[in-house]
Amino acid sequence: METTRTATSYPACPAHLAHAAWRTSTRSQMSNCVQVAPLGPGQTTVALRDSKDRDGAVLLFGRADWQEFIAAAKRGRYDLN
Repeated sequence: METTRTATSYPACPAHLAHAAWRTSTRSQMSNCVQVAPLGPGQTTVALRDSKDRDGAVLLFGRADWQEFIAAAKRGRYDLN
């Protein structure tokens, strides 16, 4: 059984995010884009933000939690159909 975890929300652009290397998925549609950036030594944290609101909130995930989320998404857990 999969567990549900809650990400922590932080205001955008604190010092540790100022130089993040943000990436946008090639699968993102023009109106539904998110950006992801690995952070920290060894990239132990993953930051996520809305590409249309770059000064908005940023969600931070631990690397293991992010990998679990991606695996669940690939299995269709979050499909809206």
